[in-house]
Amino acid sequence: MPARRLQRPALVTRRRLLGTLSAGAVLACSGGFARPVLAQDAAPATEPTLAPPPEVPAEPAAPQQAPFSFDSLTEEMRAATAKPDQPQQLPDSFLSQLTYDDYRLIRFNPERARFADVEETRFQLHAFHMGWLFKEPVLLYEVSGDQARLMGFDTDDFIYEREARTHVPEHTVLPGVAGFRLHTPLNRPDVFDELVAFQGASYFRSLGRGSAYGLSARGLAVNTGMSIAEEFPRFTRFWIQRPESGSSTITVWAAMESASLTGAYQFVITPGEETVMEVTARLFLRNNVEQLGIAPLTSMFLFAERNHSDFDDYRPNVHDSDGLGITRADGELLWRPLANPPRLASSYFTETTPKSFGLYQRDRNFDHYQDAAALYERRPSCVVEPLGDWGKGAVRLVEIPSDLEVNDNIVAFWVPEAPAKAGDAFEYRYRLRWGDIEPFDGSALARVLETRAGAGGVSGVANTDGTRKFVIDFVGGLLENLPAEAVDKLNIVASVSKGEIVTQVLQRIPEDGIWRLVLDVKAPSGATVELSAHIAGYGRKLTETWLYQWIKA
Repeated sequence: MPARRLQRPALVTRRRLLGTLSAGAVLACSGGFARPVLAQDAAPATEPTLAPPPEVPAEPAAPQQAPFSFDSLTEEMRAATAKPDQPQQLPDSFLSQLTYDDYRLIRFNPERARFADVEETRFQLHAFHMGWLFKEPVLLYEVSGDQARLMGFDTDDFIYEREARTHVPEHTVLPGVAGFRLHTPLNRPDVFDELVAFQGASYFRSLGRGSAYGLSARGLAVNTGMSIAEEFPRFTRFWIQRPESGSSTITVWAAMESASLTGAYQFVITPGEETVMEVTARLFLRNNVEQLGIAPLTSMFLFAERNHSDFDDYRPNVHDSDGLGITRADGELLWRPLANPPRLASSYFTETTPKSFGLYQRDRNFDHYQDAAALYERRPSCVVEPLGDWGKGAVRLVEIPSDLEVNDNIVAFWVPEAPAKAGDAFEYRYRLRWGDIEPFDGSALARVLETRAGAGGVSGVANTDGTRKFVIDFVGGLLENLPAEAVDKLNIVASVSKGEIVTQVLQRIPEDGIWRLVLDVKAPSGATVELSAHIAGYGRKLTETWLYQWIKA
């Protein structure tokens, strides 16, 4: 359906932080907090003692701790909606004085990694320090069997480099952390690589084998890209399953808090060539919410071949993701190249429980990026696969104008058709796949290799009518083996809203086995134009469906 024009929200700038921090960071502290029991500490051995004399009453036994389970967390978060959200504030201490320059010099000490004491462990936990932007304490618990125990951290768990050492007292207990990350032998059996990181609001990101950090996911999006202020739910507590010896899967639970809702989350994480997360989200609404965004993905697209002329940059492409891929319920494959629009842009793709949607980094060729530091060709794709019945709704894509690659300006998520009202409860289950994932892998359809755009008309002749030329290259599938003469048996199936297609041409480029579709499109000034095209022939569809939104300046 046509895109809806919205007011522009502020750019998300977590990327500026995440791109500059060292891999380890952790919690904050105040001398006024009692030191919690360290999860890795064993109870001290004690000598046997005699029973007290009768006149001295024995101290009562410690009460039995209630068993922890996902269901018990669910009921706790359901009950929490009866009270208003009360974010904790960072106490006035050295933590509140840490600057950006201090924070980037703090990292977790790998020698104090949690779970390192598990024989043949495949998982280790490092925490992120509190301070600077991370002002709310996050609590971590270790779960063994059905018992949960608070993980304690202090300044001895961290390495403070250079100037940061002068601002941090030694042996000081921290009131919480800013988040955590899990490590596993992802790329080599003898090295614990980063696997997944949870830090900031409900953000998290993960890696497949050979990947470098790029796009992020969130637990939930609330009123993203709307005319009202966006709300950012927070994971305030995490419970991490103590891994068993040799276990290849780890489970994380999280409590979500926000002004309008609460939530209980479960993540079952399996690392590999593709890292897979089975996610269950149980949501409880305190207030009416105008728009819930389920399974939101956040990424960056600055430029590619289609808009490179807007940037004076030696690199041909700068993006974490280059397209939104959707597999519809009926199996139709949609490919929507991303854009960096002149104004806030929004597209809705209506559906009933799609098979999948995701933000992909399709182009894996270093020559197309030429950035030896950023390694954009290794940024992971992330695919959302709904589990169960999600009902009617739409995949929404929000694109925000940006002139810097540190800004996350792309968001994609599922918007349920049903309203979200105070007192409602929802459960959504889905699978997240992270890694070098080709959209629609195994399909017999030709895929979009590249999308280019420029002034329309004929080269060397002034473009007086303001047409725009779109060049779409298809590769693979059954098309790949068709000779150039087969063009007479192929059909261009193209449509445009709020404009018209002036010319359309299809030809084969023999050197690369590419079939190139060229569309010249005309539209009135200021129009938001939706384009769609695919190639058919021999009684069948031969390519995935190419979609694009053009905002005519």
